[in-house]
Amino acid sequence: MNGPHLTVVPEETAGAEVYNLTRGPETTAQRLQRLQQEARQLAREEIEALERDLIALGERAHQIAEGGEAYAVGLREMASRLSSDLPMKAQSLRAILERTSRD
Repeated sequence: MNGPHLTVVPEETAGAEVYNLTRGPETTAQRLQRLQQEARQLAREEIEALERDLIALGERAHQIAEGGEAYAVGLREMASRLSSDLPMKAQSLRAILERTSRD
């Protein structure tokens, strides 16, 4: 008995949404609100990623600053300044993000 040929469909749920069929079509105002909310969420995710990157770069700069003679004096000095500055910038980003998300 030959049945229909079945293929495995990859699970791609990113961006997929369940639509409530009992609800009417989305109005323009509702769509605008939804899109604005999605844009704010995406912006928040980008700032959080930038914050993580700044912290990681600060840690790398600290390693270079403490690297001894393997690095030139000017490089160690610049890395030392970056290692103290980048975490503070990340903290400032977090503070602004938290303050603006409450509004």
